Amino acid sequence: MIKIGILGAAGYTGGELIRLLLGHPEAEIVFANSESNAGNLVSDVHEGLTGDTDLRFTDQLPFEQADVLFFCFGHGKSEAFLKEHAIPEQVKIIDLAQDFRVRSEEFFAEQSGGAERGVRSSFVYGLPELNKADIINAQHVANPGCFATAIQLALLPAAHMNLLRYDVSVNAITGSTGAGQKPGATTHFSWRADNMSIYKPFEHQHIAEIRQSLAQAQGYLDVDIDFIPYRGPFARGIFCTAVVPTMVPEQDIIEAYKDYYAQAAFTHYSDRPLDLKQVVNTNKALVHCEKHGRKLLITSCIDNLLKGAVGQAVQNMNLMFGLDETAGLRLKASAF
Repeated sequence: MIKIGILGAAGYTGGELIRLLLGHPEAEIVFANSESNAGNLVSDVHEGLTGDTDLRFTDQLPFEQADVLFFCFGHGKSEAFLKEHAIPEQVKIIDLAQDFRVRSEEFFAEQSGGAERGVRSSFVYGLPELNKADIINAQHVANPGCFATAIQLALLPAAHMNLLRYDVSVNAITGSTGAGQKPGATTHFSWRADNMSIYKPFEHQHIAEIRQSLAQAQGYLDVDIDFIPYRGPFARGIFCTAVVPTMVPEQDIIEAYKDYYAQAAFTHYSDRPLDLKQVVNTNKALVHCEKHGRKLLITSCIDNLLKGAVGQAVQNMNLMFGLDETAGLRLKASAF
């Protein structure tokens, strides 16, 4: 059994991670850390787990009991945590925040004045559809962002075909759980329900990791990814559309997409147009392509909390420990 410690276990990602690991055939949660909830039953905070576990939150950090740690912190806290705590070298780390996703030297210099490059560079970017071999051998994994996962899975085969030669237009809408458990003005039900809005147009924090992966797949990337994020009036899921100018015939593109994802455990090409409920409550990503004149329309969808967060994190854990990639992740979509 893999011994697991979870830090930041009281939020949405912590709760979803605990839910998945309780059903995982090779996993044992040895501690779930939350200073503000220490001593409380996990099921008193994550009420969907009532009757599933008698686990309690702890404010202790018994790293030596764990084989792997999941960091479910807010963005910016993981790097500070590693500076303040000595984690045994043999303990693997999967970080769900954005702290270690971007690996360019320019980013290191800008964000930290060149400090801590050794720590940052030890993290493998955890997108299995791109870096599976590296994840298998990794000690530290930086789990991709939710928008980043949906957009990369839409565009990676196109990049592999060298199709990203002109600016790419991307629109993606996410559910309210993408904003985290702490309530705010744009997550309050009376504001979110029957409403839509955009935020961080052209400047979303996931653009850097998207560009990094697309450049890796294509060998270069000298065009813009024009990304407009939307807040949607639903709880879970991301629905993404991307437009790529190209003269390549539609059937050639479809065959390339099917070939690219032929061995992927959870990402599948669909011959039919997509809808969001096909993936909600699963670790699946679905992708669909269609040509409209010179423009290729690519659609993708994922569950932002699963393939966009903890489902992909468990998938990465499975790879890191030599397990079946799908262990604990055979989930049915809430399609009705």
